Amino acid sequence: MSKSNTTENDFVKMVFLGDDPAWRAAGATLYLSLHTADPGEGGTQTSSECTYTPYARVGVSKDASGWTVSGAQAVNTADVIWPECTSGAETITHVGIGTAPSGAGQLLYSGALTGSRAVSAGIQPRIAATILQITED
Repeated sequence: MSKSNTTENDFVKMVFLGDDPAWRAAGATLYLSLHTADPGEGGTQTSSECTYTPYARVGVSKDASGWTVSGAQAVNTADVIWPECTSGAETITHVGIGTAPSGAGQLLYSGALTGSRAVSAGIQPRIAATILQITED
């Protein structure tokens, strides 16, 4: 059984634009995380999450300043920029979208980057606008 197209479209609008008041009660921001391996469908935001210093999740507003929604697809409106690495070294392979600024928040979506990215001192991870594409099938 799959969702109807209307339900898929409504779900994307609920998650990325906050159209559903019940979803808004959970907050007006989604938190993007970087991962060194696939966090998996059963994972949380902390599964394989980066630990370089001073890594932190990046908040993106659940509105048109953060996301553009067309049909059943949402894309990031602006660049997403994480803190510059000052110590540690990791290879980033996945990005996640979740509900919490820290801790084991609910991971809503995750996916592999088009290529892994090595992070070490002086490197600031960034995902350019429109690169994150989340589609409900």
